[in-house]
Amino acid sequence: MHQALLIPEVLLEIFSHVIEEPSVLPAGFISLSQKSLAALATTCKTFYEPAMDLLWNEMDMSESLLGCVTRLHPLMYRSGRLPVWNWAVGVRPLSVDEAHQLLRHSARIRSLIMLANRLLHLFSDIPVMLYDFPSLISLTISTRYLKFLLSNTLHHHHLATASEDLPPFVTRFAALERLSVITPDTINAFDSTADALSRISDVVRLCKQLVTLSCPLFDWAAWRHISNLSTLTRVDVGDTRTDATPPSPLERDITNFSPFSNVTALSFLLHGAAYAITVMQHSQFPSLKEFKLDVSVLSSLEAEQLFRALSKCKACETLEKIIVHSSHYDPQTNSLSVIPYLLCFTQLRTLNLACYDFCINLDDDILLEAVSAWPHMRNLEIEDLRFDYSPITFRGIFTMLSLCPQLDTLRISIDTTAVDIDPDVEPAQHTSLRILELKTFAHQIPNAETLARIIFSYLPRINEVGGFLQSGWDEVNMHLKSLKDAALHATGAASNT
Repeated sequence: MHQALLIPEVLLEIFSHVIEEPSVLPAGFISLSQKSLAALATTCKTFYEPAMDLLWNEMDMSESLLGCVTRLHPLMYRSGRLPVWNWAVGVRPLSVDEAHQLLRHSARIRSLIMLANRLLHLFSDIPVMLYDFPSLISLTISTRYLKFLLSNTLHHHHLATASEDLPPFVTRFAALERLSVITPDTINAFDSTADALSRISDVVRLCKQLVTLSCPLFDWAAWRHISNLSTLTRVDVGDTRTDATPPSPLERDITNFSPFSNVTALSFLLHGAAYAITVMQHSQFPSLKEFKLDVSVLSSLEAEQLFRALSKCKACETLEKIIVHSSHYDPQTNSLSVIPYLLCFTQLRTLNLACYDFCINLDDDILLEAVSAWPHMRNLEIEDLRFDYSPITFRGIFTMLSLCPQLDTLRISIDTTAVDIDPDVEPAQHTSLRILELKTFAHQIPNAETLARIIFSYLPRINEVGGFLQSGWDEVNMHLKSLKDAALHATGAASNT
């Protein structure tokens, strides 16, 4: 054997080329890379450690891992090379000895997935101390598995302390950098929302080196914990179930959190907005670049509270992307002047507002004031609920474009009753805009040919205009295509002379 193959780093580099690109495989299917690494591990003692490290580096706690248990293997593969879907029905849980067999290489695992709820009962008798993954960097787990990772004697007051007398298992997640907790579509008495919230919060507070966190709701003590993590850069919180009960914002222990010093991305996917508003009202995000809120219901009062809190979270010099969506439509809508709360974000590049519970007060003057404050804007998308009329005019749109030289995408409502721009005036072309969607409920747009000439002259990269009712723009787009085709023909004829 060549001396270079005795160097572990060299072997790891060579063996890493055996690993296939990630792909979706049927449950229990053993990939070619897994077979190759297993073969390398049995070739000689020198190959064993690096090959096994790579083989166990990423592990799914499902059929692919359970196949290592002698008792389960013939049950899984009794009909061929792939496991039967319902093979685990009625199968007794793993014993302690089988758990040792299953987890004997747990120290090698750096990325672990525990999502297969139909296999959940097989892990119910494994003592918590056997779930030891000292090298674990990434964990993706269903809320129903969380109870197996936590000791039955674990109490919240233990987690809240920094004492060195904490039980050894408290350090089990100390090296974890990426935590993703998934809530099953259905929740029953076995896993109530309150229990799930408590367990999620427990696990979050055990993590000392988190870089990214994605999970359903967790309590205020867990928020306080992650607000102190200097390693944390991204937080995604999401639970759209109407029965998901957030922690009460009136709890006595909620105070202003420490600054999330290095968090650059924060998103919420929720049924209601109260939880997100409470977080924002008690937080500072001095490094925040992206903020997203997607809720079912967002009243005008909640929206005002949200945008006011966002404007005060110390991110005025850093925030580049704001996305706020609500999907509920309330015919009894109120108006809200949203834009003034956002003028402080001078680095804003993306603004996407689609809020169907209230009208966004927007006109030419407010639009021009806004883009004057956002010189770097590239994507501007605002859905306004005034279906029958918009105070924004074509003149306002094209004046705004002159102040946004980098704008790539524009989706906005517009008044199409009049074309208030002279098409014969020499235009200052806007060469960056590629996507233009102008919302109008007009089934026919007056002066379609004139408008097409304006768009052709001002916006050379626009090939068609989209809108809420596409048929309203059909005639404009037909004329625009004719102008494009004629220009292309003229260019071709000139090059042939």
